[in-house]
Amino acid sequence: MNVEKYLARIGMDHIGGVRDIAGLKVLQHQHLLNVPFENLDIHWRRPIMLDVESFYRKIVEENRGGFCYELNGLFNELLRELGFETRLLSARVSDGQGNFSPEYDHAAILVIIGEMQYIADVGFGAFTAEPLQLIPDLEQQDTEGTFIVRRYDGEAFEVAKKEDVRWRSEYAFRPLGHDLSEFEERCLWHQTSPDSHFMKNKMCSLMTLTGRKTLTDTKFIITTEAGKFESEISDEGEFTRILLKEFGIAKPATAQASTLADQYVR
Repeated sequence: MNVEKYLARIGMDHIGGVRDIAGLKVLQHQHLLNVPFENLDIHWRRPIMLDVESFYRKIVEENRGGFCYELNGLFNELLRELGFETRLLSARVSDGQGNFSPEYDHAAILVIIGEMQYIADVGFGAFTAEPLQLIPDLEQQDTEGTFIVRRYDGEAFEVAKKEDVRWRSEYAFRPLGHDLSEFEERCLWHQTSPDSHFMKNKMCSLMTLTGRKTLTDTKFIITTEAGKFESEISDEGEFTRILLKEFGIAKPATAQASTLADQYVR
């Protein structure tokens, strides 16, 4: 990994020598402002392999984004290269009805700085702008809303976001470290199962200084302090044009054959 090129990809020319929470906050915020959350390769029939070199080539050299395994998988490596102590977390995503998805459904990062622990996440779409302190029941505010980390099911924790006066569960996790390879089966499921929400529609979303912009098969949505603005996507050509103009991503000239499962055969 070329750390300087990665930092340039997220709009930074350097980071100071102190590996503290201030540096972590800047890194996460800059990552979210410059690297989109997107599932385009799934629809372009390009297999997503759990390999850091592949992540780096796609995100840094090809100016792309990705989903959680790619974004947090690569960001975790950057943090380690910069001297942070981290663990790759397995998180189970809430369905909003009190149930959680299987283990390894989402990858997040635990960062340990001195005696403090933080949840860093650049791969969950519209989520926190800054790391969350792993302190149970502490309400934490940033530009993306109010969040809380609370105990869940014994040794696990749950992250929730405040909506009006209620808390909406986001995901649950145990503060244990995992190898990237442990997420392989779930990563394949997200690319091939008709039940995977990533299979249903194309999506590319990026946090901005004043809100967020999101492109789907049917809509282009911009949210700012002034409100929410939507426009309809008439066809694939319009989708491709907006994708390039707003996110700097060009659709590949040719699509690969649908052999995703075969790519995982060792």
